[in-house]
Amino acid sequence: MTSKPGLLSNFDTVALAKGASLYAGVVFGIYWIPLRALEAAGFPGIWASVALNAIPFMLVLPALALSAKRLFRYRAKFQFGCLLLGLAYALYASAFLFTQVVNVIVLYYLLPLWGFLLARAVTGEAITAVRWAAMLLGFLGIFFIFGTSSGSGIPIPQNIGDWMAFASGFLWAAGSLLLLLDRDGTPFDCGIAFVFWGTVCALILAIGAMLQGTLPAPGLHFDLSVVLWLAPVAVLIVIPASFATVYGPMILNPGVVGLLFMTEISVGTATAAILTDEPFAFAQVCGILFVSAAGLLEITWPLVAKMAARRNKNSTEAAVD
Repeated sequence: MTSKPGLLSNFDTVALAKGASLYAGVVFGIYWIPLRALEAAGFPGIWASVALNAIPFMLVLPALALSAKRLFRYRAKFQFGCLLLGLAYALYASAFLFTQVVNVIVLYYLLPLWGFLLARAVTGEAITAVRWAAMLLGFLGIFFIFGTSSGSGIPIPQNIGDWMAFASGFLWAAGSLLLLLDRDGTPFDCGIAFVFWGTVCALILAIGAMLQGTLPAPGLHFDLSVVLWLAPVAVLIVIPASFATVYGPMILNPGVVGLLFMTEISVGTATAAILTDEPFAFAQVCGILFVSAAGLLEITWPLVAKMAARRNKNSTEAAVD
């Protein structure tokens, strides 16, 4: 199971889904920057995630109102899948506020393993040798990056931020599989539902933490200049990335989506090293190269296989002639 029927050919649809997943990974590799800017501007903890989600939410609200009747006619599989993606997104975005950027990315990116295993268990889709190799490259890159950052090389959650990141990876894999199995939802409707559930889940997390006394209420006074420059960021970058984020899971195996999202590791690690005091050394350069190779292997191997099959076909036809 790899794609849904549509106007594009199967190959073009899969290629577009892979490109969208790569784009989403790159954008969310820098997602921690506006989150921490909002926190510094007066939105403590998870409230920063709520504030950043609120801008896309308000912009898609008219579309949500117009399509609400159709959205809620979909089967529970579609709604629950979007809910899990929204919850995973909220946990992931909030985790950046409680632990190191590298820890969040590393623990979340057990995602390819969860995705391939769930798809294998539910749909029976085999995990090919190429995908095992891609996962090995990705995890080897993670080992280099995490080992330098933590000194242990073993990504074991140590705090609430780590656990949020760990849970978000599994929930994303499960939600992706539900969307892949669903045949009713459109990418547009899924994108709207994802923004809706992401905002709702982030708000619930923030209110729950506030009621428990672990998170202060957002102040009435905040740095308006930060909010003003974040608005165009949300319109031009966050909203397109949100729709790209859910397009891949509707077409691709959730493990493949996880491999392609790994571009975020390279971008997040590099930007964290440049803009913060988080470590960056030769080992992390190696890690970025391994992670990049994992994504490239998943993208290029089908093209290589297709070209080889075409050459074999041409050779066979020439021999017959």
